[in-house]
Amino acid sequence: MEILNYFKDTKGEMKHVSWPSQKQTIAFTLIVIALSLLTAAFLGFFDFIFAKILAFII
Repeated sequence: MEILNYFKDTKGEMKHVSWPSQKQTIAFTLIVIALSLLTAAFLGFFDFIFAKILAFII
């Protein structure tokens, strides 16, 4: 049964994974949220500027 071997191998590989601590997970999550907000603000700013320029031209 190939599927059973797959799950057995997957379980064995999961034992080798180095999982982050709770503190690291929280820090990385906050970094991702902050960068997402900064990217959204950056893109939103340029979208606003380009919309104003386009409205001025048209």
